[in-house]
Formats: sequence, structure tokens, C-alpha cells
Amino acid sequence: MAANQRAGGTVSPASSASSPVDAGLLPLTAEVRPEGLAVGGVLLADLARCHGTPLFVYDEEQLRQRCREAVAAFGPGNVAYASKAFLCTAMARLAHEEGLLLDVASGGELRAALGAGVPADRIVLHGSNKDEAELRTAMSAGVRHVVVDSFDELDRIERLHAEERLPVVRVQLRVAPGVAAGAHEAIRTGGSDSKFGFGLAGGTAERAARRAADSPAMLLEGVHAHVGSQVLDARELAAGAAAVARFAAGVPGRRLTVGGGLGVAYEAGQSVPSFADWAARVHAAVRGAGWDGQVGVEPGRSIAARAGLTLYRVGTIKRIEGVRTYVSVDGGMSDNLRPALYGSRYEAFLPRSPRADRPLRARLVGKHCESGDVIIDEAALPADLRVSDLLATPVTGAYGYAMASNYNKLPRPAVVFVRDGAARVVVRRETEEDLLRLDADGPAGPAGPGVLPGARRSGGGDLVAARPLGTA
Repeated sequence: MAANQRAGGTVSPASSASSPVDAGLLPLTAEVRPEGLAVGGVLLADLARCHGTPLFVYDEEQLRQRCREAVAAFGPGNVAYASKAFLCTAMARLAHEEGLLLDVASGGELRAALGAGVPADRIVLHGSNKDEAELRTAMSAGVRHVVVDSFDELDRIERLHAEERLPVVRVQLRVAPGVAAGAHEAIRTGGSDSKFGFGLAGGTAERAARRAADSPAMLLEGVHAHVGSQVLDARELAAGAAAVARFAAGVPGRRLTVGGGLGVAYEAGQSVPSFADWAARVHAAVRGAGWDGQVGVEPGRSIAARAGLTLYRVGTIKRIEGVRTYVSVDGGMSDNLRPALYGSRYEAFLPRSPRADRPLRARLVGKHCESGDVIIDEAALPADLRVSDLLATPVTGAYGYAMASNYNKLPRPAVVFVRDGAARVVVRRETEEDLLRLDADGPAGPAGPGVLPGARRSGGGDLVAARPLGTA
């Protein structure tokens, strides 16, 4: 198909689904110019030309505004950014600058936060299976507290304190309150059947609380729970908070953390509670359950998701008569795993014409060797879509780059922050050379071109080549 050939395919009758992309899904500073859509004062087309595709673009002003809204709703010191949603040193630094704590869930995330200059006492360590190395680093650095998830973890902390003389660590107990919420079973974490936390049923959480309170290695400062993610009804989050507050009221410590989970709109027509509404409902619920101490939250998706979008380049348009039209882009499940993992839904538009109607229906797919590499099952697209077009999927700021992989040896995309007419690369694009850096045998460069697979190294380390390509 020629580069300027249009998609063809099925065009739907006029409907709300055929309308231009909803402005409520775009980043805060998005503006339509004659040349196309700009974010942070920078044209998306210019970003793609300069930095290539796929490309993650974040509206820095929106990231900062969302952080401020969360702090205003819950109070200073009560909001920790759930860095699993999206983390790099620039994001860790931004959240810290805006007054948020950093919630990390692994040794790698802890290192990234510390490397960004975030003080250890502004970092909270999570994780359902922390090993001794992660706990050792956290205890040695003096993190704000560790959210303890199991009796095995209590054992590890006590062993490190007793045998290695590591400092006493402040802890919160993660409990499973028996209340689960979320858009998909895989992200409902607060139920009784969960890998996370100590269950309230059967007295397990109560035994853990006594153990932590009596331990010479720990200072129990409270309780933590998280009921699920992508929750669009704040009443569900409030119900989970009330369930854990009833338990927390009888436990030593004055801090109750009710996790994150506040959802975002991924498609037109979805309604999302504000941080203020979430705070009001949670505070009312925990007070009603007898809790009068501090209340903390850990938003991630609701900080980062709408601030980010992904830019792709259309490479192939395949029309199968009587079946469907496929539109393939230069990324896919390696930069957005959520559709394949959770069945998540997105929208798409062309930055050159963001106000265009989208009557064309096509399956938007990536370039990976998987039939399940689908970004949008039935995407609404402009009728004049063509090969080489720049295409954008909005609301990809959370769990896009964070879950990115090198499947099929695709280098991971770059990440760009835009603000006040300027763009800065905060994560550079991986190169094909980067993909070989961890190979223990190293690249086969010394063999030179034209060497068949099967080249080996001699006992002395010299490369012994198989016969050259093209020889008998």
C-alpha cells in the first residue's frame, strides 16, 4: 500500500462514538493549533520528528497540578506517590518537589528514588515478598516506614536487626480487609483471597499486630490497606477504608494508610471523582468506624495517567474484505501491556487533526508476533487515516512505560516532559546496542559480518568463526 493510501474499511453512521476525541481525555495544556495538537506549548508532530516514535509525552504542568490537588485534599505528609504507575528520576524528583512522599515497591524503585535525591525519610517501602537485600537497604538508609506484608518478612526484619545490628525500623501492617474493588479481577487486591497482606478473618492480622508491637526490631506506627485499582466510585474506596479503620482503631500507632486506587477516564463518558471527593468520603468513613488518627493515601494512576500520551507512527493498513481493517503501528504490547493483560480500553486520534470526526472502525494493533498484540480492539479513527500518519493514544501516563518490555527485542521508547514551550528527554530511547549489554557472551562484533551462527570462542578466548556466509 502506498504511503499516502487511505485505510478504507467500515465507516460507521454518525454517532457519539464517531465524534472527535473528547478533550477531557487530553493532557491539561493541550491546545489545537492550525498545524495540529500541541501539549505544554510544543507540537506533538515536532516531538515525533525530533525524538522518534513510539514516544511517551508527559504534560509536566498537569503532573504538578495533580500532586498539589492531592496534597490539598489529604494534607501535607499524607500523600505518597505510588511510583509503580510511572517512575524515573525526573518523576521522583517532581513528586518530592510537590510535597509528596514516594511509595516504592522494590529495591530498584528504592534506588531510583534515592538516586533522584529524595531523602530516605520521605520514602515508604512496599512489596509482598521483600528479600533481605531490599530490607537491608531500607533499614540502613532509614526509610520513613516499611509496609510489612507477611510473617516471613517480620522474621527477616528481626534477623537483620539482631544479627547485623541494623536500626529499628518503623512499620505499618498491610491487611486484607475482605473488601475488593477495581475494574478487573487482577487489580482487586483487598479481598480475603489475595497475595497481599494479613487477613482480618481468623485473627491473622491481630496476631501480626501483637508480634510487631512486641518486637525489639520494629516500631509499629499503624495499618495499611489497598482494596484495588481503577475505581470510579469513591464510595467503594470509602467502604474499604472503613473496614480497615475498625481494625486499626484497636492497634498501636496513629497512622492509617488506605492506599490508592482512584480511577481515571480512559474513554469518553466516564465520570471520575475528584481528590476532594475521595478525601471527604474516606475521612467520613474512617471517622464513622472509630478512627481519629492520621489518614494517608497513595495515588499513582490518578496523578500520572491523563498527563501522558503515546505517539506512534502508522506503518501498515490491512483491509480484509468482509472482516475488518487492521491498522498497525510501530509499538504495541511492549509499551502498553494493559489491553492484553487487563482488557483495558483506550481511544486514539490523529494529532494533525484532533477535531476530526472518527467514523472509521479498525483494530489498532502493534508490531509484535502475537495475535493478542491489540491496543484498541475497535478504534474510532478519521476516515482519511493513511500510512505514515502520526497517531496518539491518550491517558497512557500510568502503567505504560512502567510495564514496558523488550519483547521481540524492541528497544523501549523515550520519555519526554513538556512545559512552557520546551521539551526535555527524561528517559532516553533504548538502542539495539543497549539490548546486548546484559548478554554474558557479549556482542559478536569481533567476528565481523558474514559469519554464520555457531561461531564460538576458543579456550584462549579468541573467536573461532564458522564458515563465512555464501560459501559452499
